[in-house]
This record gives sequence, structure tokens and C-alpha cells, in this order.
Amino acid sequence: MKLVIRKMSYPDIQEVQVIAQTSWHSTYDGIIPRDVQDRFLAQAYNPEMLEKRYSGSPFYVAEQEGVIVGFANYSNIQSGQWVELTAIYLHPEYQKQGIGTALLQKGIEDLKPAYVCINVEKDNTIGMNFYKAKGFKVIEEFEEDFDGHQLQTVRMKLEVKEGETYEESSVQ
Repeated sequence: MKLVIRKMSYPDIQEVQVIAQTSWHSTYDGIIPRDVQDRFLAQAYNPEMLEKRYSGSPFYVAEQEGVIVGFANYSNIQSGQWVELTAIYLHPEYQKQGIGTALLQKGIEDLKPAYVCINVEKDNTIGMNFYKAKGFKVIEEFEEDFDGHQLQTVRMKLEVKEGETYEESSVQ
């Protein structure tokens, strides 16, 4: 199947909302209470917020056979030439197929940062394993209040080397 990574557009909003909800529930059930997840999703992934995010910051979708299967949202380049990967989510059925890697690579190619930072919940083993496999290094661990629920957050950093790709050896 042909994978296309492209910038998000307004007609993608509904599919991105479904990906966010499905991915969050799959990833965070047992880590973050469902009611906390649902409040966050309603706030961060409502149509108005998504429109603001894709029009104001780099936001990519991964599309296979005309269906959006994942997305990544980056901050704009910050002083010192770094970006924050603020969100990267795939529908659970499409994980471990190189799509997350393609979304990461697209952001790096387009934005050309010196490094990429990400915050990830420590118990999110899928996310932690993904970032470690790409070369992200832990730079800080801290506790944060997430809508009344305490999270153990890990801040990670990837130093970008010109011309390097971030695929795992097992990804085709």
C-alpha cells in the first residue's frame, strides 16, 4: 500500500479526531483514567482547535489508500533551531509499519531542526520504545498534573544529523 505523508487540511479534521481518540484510548487506558482522556481529547482535538493547530504550526497526516491512519504535529522552529514534536499518533492497526517513522522523518526534512524534543508519559511503553529506537535520549523526568491526574513525564531529545534517516533496522 502506498503511504503519503502530507500537510493536514480542513477536510482531514474528522479523521484526525478519530485517530486521536482511538490511539489515546488504546495507549493510555490503564495509565490515564478514561474521563481525563475524554476531557483532554474534547479540548485538544475539537474542530476549532485542530483548525488553529494545522493553520498555525506544521501538522502532517499519513494517508494510505485515501484513509488517514496517523498524524504528527510540530511546533514552529524555536530559537536555537529546535522543534517540539507536540503529537504523533497512529491508529493502532497501523502501528509498527514505519508510518510513525515517516511522519518523524517528514517533519525533520521540512523543518530542518538541530534537534527535536518530545514529552512522553513514562508508562507509555509503545511511545518510549519508538523514541528510543529513533535515537531520542532522556534529558529530564518530572511529575506533572494532567487534569487532576499525576503523570510521570519523560522529556526526550533527538539531535538531528544532516542527511541521516531515523528508521529502525527492522523497518522496511
